[in-house]
Amino acid sequence: MPANSSFFAECKLPHQKNYGGVVFPAVLSPAAVDSGDLSVLTAAVKEQKPWLDALLHKHGAILFRGFDALTTASDFNDVVEAFGYEELPYVGGAAPRTNVVGRVFTANESPPDQKIPFHHEMAQVPEYPTKLFFFCEVEPASGGETPIVLSHVVYERMKDKYPDFVDKLEKHGVLYKRVLGEEDDPSSPIGRGWKSTFLTTHKSVAEERAAKLNMKLEWTDNGVKSIMGPIPAIKFDESRQRKIWFNSMVAAYTGWEDKRNDPKKAVTFGDGNPLPDHIIHDCLKILEDESIAIPWQKGDVLLIDNLAVLHSRKTFTPPRRILASLCK
Repeated sequence: MPANSSFFAECKLPHQKNYGGVVFPAVLSPAAVDSGDLSVLTAAVKEQKPWLDALLHKHGAILFRGFDALTTASDFNDVVEAFGYEELPYVGGAAPRTNVVGRVFTANESPPDQKIPFHHEMAQVPEYPTKLFFFCEVEPASGGETPIVLSHVVYERMKDKYPDFVDKLEKHGVLYKRVLGEEDDPSSPIGRGWKSTFLTTHKSVAEERAAKLNMKLEWTDNGVKSIMGPIPAIKFDESRQRKIWFNSMVAAYTGWEDKRNDPKKAVTFGDGNPLPDHIIHDCLKILEDESIAIPWQKGDVLLIDNLAVLHSRKTFTPPRRILASLCK
């Protein structure tokens, strides 16, 4: 740890995993007892940004815990701003979200009894965030963790167990299909309507914005069918020189379900052929086996490298309020 990183102390939690001597995720807490001054925290983030970036690159995710200054959405926005990452507008994503303040949105607002499966954020569109912030404003009564898993570990396990399937994925990629209503449907984990998905009330503008996302639209009487792809399901992480399981395949196949959508039709191989059911469900088991789920505490901030880590959400007992910010 460099000398100027004395504001932050690296900590251990029982939930962490260890891969070749690298813990996942990294956990930072205040080195000093007094952590109640937000301006000191944001100044430390700005000053120690290169070290924090290196830590994120090494570990894939950082949990900031015990910073008493972080209590509100506005505080969280100030911390996100301190990192200096460029904001990514939420265009093309499936989850219903509400802007809270500045760059801060609610996380997926689907009902508490619904799990959100593992995914890389916006992996189904060409412009996805490289970094995600999550903030616990209201600690869950129970459950509601945000499990995380290292993408290259999932790729390696899938390649080892199902080499032919992975080869086919690398050759053909995947197609995602989703039917969107006109307005948002808060009862669905993929209930974002086409108006808020494309930030317009005009079909022609929606079509233009969809085309930029490599997405085709087929209009229906009460909404629109979106077809995304074929797009790669496996990417190469240039900065770490390794392949990653960069897709929303399991999430779509097991979770893109509502009154408009059948999840088994939501994702196929890029050539249109169906995905093998037993392999998708075994992939889900691998994701769960390799994941860790740290219970949220009020004031927690979780910074995720979206190229390194998939995330999900467990069911929970309200209240729970997790906020998010997406960065280019």
